[in-house]
Amino acid sequence: MLLKEKGKLIRGVGGLYEIALEKGDTPLSGQRIHCRAKGNFRHEGITPLVGDAVTVSFEDATLPRNEQGEVVLTADGGGIVIEEILPRKNALIRPPMANLDVLFITFAAAHPAPALETVDKLISIAEYNHIEPVIVIGKRDMAPDYADELAALYQGVGYSAFALSAESGDGVAPLQQYIKEHMSGKTAAFAGASGVGKSTLLNALFPGLSLQTGEISRRIERGRHTTRRVELYPVEGMAETYVADTPGFSMLDFVRFDFFQKEDLAYTMREFDRYLGDCRYKKCTHTREEGCAILEAMRKGEIAPSRHQSYVGMFDALKNKHDWSKK
Repeated sequence: MLLKEKGKLIRGVGGLYEIALEKGDTPLSGQRIHCRAKGNFRHEGITPLVGDAVTVSFEDATLPRNEQGEVVLTADGGGIVIEEILPRKNALIRPPMANLDVLFITFAAAHPAPALETVDKLISIAEYNHIEPVIVIGKRDMAPDYADELAALYQGVGYSAFALSAESGDGVAPLQQYIKEHMSGKTAAFAGASGVGKSTLLNALFPGLSLQTGEISRRIERGRHTTRRVELYPVEGMAETYVADTPGFSMLDFVRFDFFQKEDLAYTMREFDRYLGDCRYKKCTHTREEGCAILEAMRKGEIAPSRHQSYVGMFDALKNKHDWSKK
């Protein structure tokens, strides 16, 4: 008899996927199982993503069992396959995940110095996909004034922002409280450049994870990629709540990858909302035109210059993108 169960894809390596199954009434209910995707996924160009809600199928009679008749799970899936990927509410290219509720955008106040345009790119990608961005500035102990200044900048935009030191524990408690109050039943990821301390922070927030951490190269101030794949971890004491560590990266290429179109960009800048529609010209790009309400708001100190600078950088990249350059 062909049986089916629903579950959540929590890890994938080399075409083998780990699924946390829901509680049902089959011999595999509520367990973590390994499986592969149906063969026609590849022909249809379908790639399962961590965070996907899936349906798996298997023949009850072919499940391996011990002498007592109990099902014995195998490392290679043993005939269990992902039958269907259920509709996604969102899917990201980087980090490659689906069905995210919260993106903790993590960067360091120093060592390495923050690239605010990369931070703002991640924020815009999250906004476009209806994912709540939360800003986390680490290594506050190395540059406390600058860390607090950055937290204030993003709080002024309307985001939850935390300046902390995962090594000393300073400032970690408010973020833990945020997670406790806002994360129940949700799926979140910590994302950012290599070497900013994502794994160290996750260990401080969730001691049971024991994630591997790395060091910064003093010569080039880049982090070693200690996290090599996306993996979801259940949050202890919070039902149906998952958090992911993700591989670091050095850039987000708006030309090569199709994150969104230039027409969408202004709507991903939360502080632009109140001024959109007030410009002198209907097709204002908000980059350099006279009578632009966004530029006027920046001159008045109502929009941070760094945020507008990031906007212009993203706009120019999107403006110059051709169909052949997208992926």
